[in-house]
Amino acid sequence: MSNRSRVGRQALVGFNRRQLVERCGLGLFGWSLPQLFQARAKAASTSGQNREARVKSCILIFYYGGPSHLDTFDMKPNAPLEARGEFRSIATTVPGLRVCEHLPRTARVMHHVAIIRSMNHSMRFHDSASFETLAGRPPIGGDRENIPDTPATFPCHGAALSYLRRHEGLVLPHVALPYVMNNDMKVPGQSAGFLGSAFEPFVIFGDPDTLTYRAGMLKLSAGMMSERLIGRKTLLSALERNPDQARTSATGTMDVFYEKAFDLLESERVQRALDIERESRKTRERYGLGPPRQKFVDNSKTPGGPQDGFARNLRGQNLLLARRLVEAGVPFVSVYDYKQQGLNWDTHSHNFDLHKNYLLPAADRAFAALLEDLEHRSLLDSTLVVALGEFGRTPKINKNAGRDHWPDCYSALLAGGGVKGGSVYGSSDKIGAYPDSNPVTPGDLAATVFRCLGFEPETEIPDAAGRPWRLAEGQPVSALF
Repeated sequence: MSNRSRVGRQALVGFNRRQLVERCGLGLFGWSLPQLFQARAKAASTSGQNREARVKSCILIFYYGGPSHLDTFDMKPNAPLEARGEFRSIATTVPGLRVCEHLPRTARVMHHVAIIRSMNHSMRFHDSASFETLAGRPPIGGDRENIPDTPATFPCHGAALSYLRRHEGLVLPHVALPYVMNNDMKVPGQSAGFLGSAFEPFVIFGDPDTLTYRAGMLKLSAGMMSERLIGRKTLLSALERNPDQARTSATGTMDVFYEKAFDLLESERVQRALDIERESRKTRERYGLGPPRQKFVDNSKTPGGPQDGFARNLRGQNLLLARRLVEAGVPFVSVYDYKQQGLNWDTHSHNFDLHKNYLLPAADRAFAALLEDLEHRSLLDSTLVVALGEFGRTPKINKNAGRDHWPDCYSALLAGGGVKGGSVYGSSDKIGAYPDSNPVTPGDLAATVFRCLGFEPETEIPDAAGRPWRLAEGQPVSALF
């Protein structure tokens, strides 16, 4: 027996199985990876078998704050000046379909994109509107701020999909990046809600200074290098063979979850997907790296106006990472476009300056690059891309050159996944205030996404008490496909 083997055998003395795994450094956020896998398995049942999906993945881009539909994809050049604003429209690759002049790259890929111009709901606050957008139904308690995201709330789309596909053994069914807003602004609608912790998203954090990403669950304890991890796994295997070690059905069951945890930590595919620096400089620049520092100072002191802030641009790299995750087999990726350059899309003041100089250029470059890249890699047909905010902006420009919250009518984009590119569904009235035809709710959009992924809206999911709920309250918009 080698010296290393003798040391390994000696290390077993005085340790039980649970202590050994704890020493492996697999715990995070109060959950270890084995516990997470065990919870997912316990939540699984034999009901609600998955249908074959039309597409393999969905990338949901959530523009927190509410982009102005009137200054992007539903411009009104014939409206009065106080409604139409100062931007002009430009032609796209689709005859007759025009978009904002500050979206030149998106204009070149509009033959892949369908626009819904009649999105609407009644939630006027960010919290309630975000919840309805991300969960597909109004929050309990109605329209208000500071909605608690509790285990009693409805799950987000990615969590629901994780539950529906729980039998498939997916290691990463739902990933959320680069900022989970619950950690900061407490925006609800991003969690698994009543489905439980087993179906929470796998969170990836972005560093705007280095333009790199990390996943806490894949971070080993200090000093736990890959060789030591292999050593721990070897010790666990030796413990399995130890005839003096008492075994129960519970410990036997946990073996499966320990093995999955080790597999995830050792997964080259997952680690490679997160290592965005493997991409060429040319590719990263095509998505948008941004200058080292950007700063915008709001001297107006207007409530809700832009904040002082500086950071490198993560917008482009977020979507590049989303593409890499789809390639790695992740079915649902939520990209929260939030906290960029210290700014977001909530333009109560400086609406046109912010859209022109900070918001649209980066978003335009990243969105277009994503669609072009997915097409080039033959992934566009199997990947549904959905992009929207929680609402639009008012059809009247306020005294601070801004636009305020407007859920009564706004736009959403869909691309790939069998979407009828170059099409427009629904319309708004002459000033973009209300739907003029074919209104679409977040519930309808949720039903559309789930059907595209292979599940009908009447599919039932249970809450913590076992009560059944429809997957989505709306009706799929079949005309989009």
